[in-house]
Amino acid sequence: MTKAVQKITLSPSRDIPFNKLVLSQSNVRRVKAGVSIEQLAESIAQRTLLQSLSVRAVVDADGHETGMFEVPAGGRRYRALELLVKQKRMSKTQAVPCVVREGGIAADDSVAENDERVGLHPLDQFRAFQTLRDLGMSEEDIAARHFVNPAIVKQRLRLASISPKLHDVYAEDGMTLEQLMAFSVTADHARQEQVWENVSRSGYDEPYQIRRLLTENTVRGSDRRAQFVGLDAYQHAGGGVLRDLFEHDDGGWLQDVVLLDRLVTEKLKAEAETIAAEGWKWISVAVEFSYGHTQGLREIEGKPVDLSPEEQATIDALNAEQAKLETDYQDPDELPDEIDQRLGEIEAALSAFENRPMLYDPIEIARAGVFISIDSEGRLSVDRGYVRPEDDVPATDCDFGQDAGALSTEGQEEGASVQRRVIAVAGSAPDAEEDDEDAARPLPDRLINELTAHRTLALRDALAENPAIAFQAVLHNFVLSAFYRFASSGSCLEIGLRTPNFPTQAPGLRESVSAKAVEARHEAWKARLPKSENDLWDALTALDGGSQASLFAHCASFAVNAVYEPANRYNQGRVSAHGVRTRLDQADVLARAVGLNMVQAGWRPTVDNYLGRVTKPRILEAVREAKGEPSAQLIDHLKKAAMAKEAERLLDGSGWLPEPLRLVDPDAAPVGQEGEAGPLPEFLADDEDLENAGDDDPQQLDAAE
Repeated sequence: MTKAVQKITLSPSRDIPFNKLVLSQSNVRRVKAGVSIEQLAESIAQRTLLQSLSVRAVVDADGHETGMFEVPAGGRRYRALELLVKQKRMSKTQAVPCVVREGGIAADDSVAENDERVGLHPLDQFRAFQTLRDLGMSEEDIAARHFVNPAIVKQRLRLASISPKLHDVYAEDGMTLEQLMAFSVTADHARQEQVWENVSRSGYDEPYQIRRLLTENTVRGSDRRAQFVGLDAYQHAGGGVLRDLFEHDDGGWLQDVVLLDRLVTEKLKAEAETIAAEGWKWISVAVEFSYGHTQGLREIEGKPVDLSPEEQATIDALNAEQAKLETDYQDPDELPDEIDQRLGEIEAALSAFENRPMLYDPIEIARAGVFISIDSEGRLSVDRGYVRPEDDVPATDCDFGQDAGALSTEGQEEGASVQRRVIAVAGSAPDAEEDDEDAARPLPDRLINELTAHRTLALRDALAENPAIAFQAVLHNFVLSAFYRFASSGSCLEIGLRTPNFPTQAPGLRESVSAKAVEARHEAWKARLPKSENDLWDALTALDGGSQASLFAHCASFAVNAVYEPANRYNQGRVSAHGVRTRLDQADVLARAVGLNMVQAGWRPTVDNYLGRVTKPRILEAVREAKGEPSAQLIDHLKKAAMAKEAERLLDGSGWLPEPLRLVDPDAAPVGQEGEAGPLPEFLADDEDLENAGDDDPQQLDAAE
């Protein structure tokens, strides 16, 4: 005989006046958490009570009901109702929906009610907020009614807008919340689904990887072009911006690269037209100029525009305010936001005064030009006052096509150019004339040649006996070449300081740590040296030995050429046909001598400077050397572009260097037999890589060559 199932009986509900309720000591909640009592009271005021209180009758010593009821489960709701009564927003006799419990243990009821409560799945909350907005509630209204920041509402609505297919994956625990957040950077459902299919199949599905794939055809908001144009102008022109609401995104990602480049070009052109009105002969415009673009050009000197009394008073006031703020806030570890902002404003204002326009000679302006570009911070960079060799009129020893008045006497003593012109012109006259023997005439060229030959030998001997002066003489020659464009041709030392050009422009070369250090050092010395080369010798004599040595090293460094060039009769690999070390090998000797470390010099492998320029086996080899085989296996299935980008991340901070940047072990360098060229190192002689490069990237073979 089947036993009958015992039916349960639910506790009855009834409305009880609030003043008949008291908070039970059996309520297990002691720690405040979650929504505050004030917020819960406001929610009840807006929506009324959405959940009944669980109560038990209070009995006297004889077990008789007293008419009062205690609340073991629902204490926070009770406190919220109590607050509403105190605020006189609810009557103390207001009937409260209650479930009246009998039997059991009050504390057990309190524990069960809290333990059995299940919060919304995040996806349900995202969709619920979306529903509220669809029903007409604004983001601010939703935030106010649910006691969250409007930014939180925007984030949840953004998550709700992700592809429903990805929502389903998330609901089934197929992806994490962080991965779902990464997909929110774009509203393109098809692209979201495509990227998820790729990363989920490969297993390489970190959130940063998802963001990178979704934004690979965009431009960062921190890019110099975006900073220069401005997001407002770009968006006003119809450009779209992807934003990440969950992580700092440096201004987002600009989607329309063509539009951005057009806006950059138009703005640069407008700036160039304004500057052209100053009268410059030429203007060169580019987003970024290559390193060394001013090499071979003469820079003209300018004079800063004089400050007006009002401007000087403003500068004094700003300096005083800056000093006071720095004194007042020198102790706190962190400056208040408003003080930090004000100090930034003061620094910007003072910088504007320091970088005020320069005044140039109109004659120089008529033959000089300007470089206009964008600096790394997205600001307009205007570099005025460069004269090309073909536009210059240097001082010369003689010029048969000009009269004496047309000769340049810049930087010379009065009458010097005339005297040189006379000596030079004298070469066209006969050595001697029969008439007027007693008249003073210029010395014959041949005689001068013979006399100066004696002087030259004597000077060589004397200089060899005085190493300190010899050092200064070579230094003088170097400084003339490095700092005074036309003066070095007049040096009596036939020692050339030739600064080789770079045949190709490496990405990021101009803004590298080394380039900035060289430029800063050069400008510092330039400020210390005299304006005229005529005063240079005395200036060098006044320097102490250490300063002379530093300047010597700086000038000598401009002659270094360790750039690989395709093999020719001057560059037969690393060892000449006679077994003698060539330029590249000597560069290795010099690198070891100075302890060159390209990692400390700031070089790191990136897509632009290496990884995107070599074949996939080379990329994997780099990762394998730096991080090991497991790391290489993480990316070996990717296409080349994705592999290069992931390799850049894996190699960051590893200190890995490609072969051309490593210090070469002299014992490992093979020397060819006499009459034979030594073999090229692996990084220069891998024919298979060149073939693969051509197949993998149409531009790779050109780059390798």
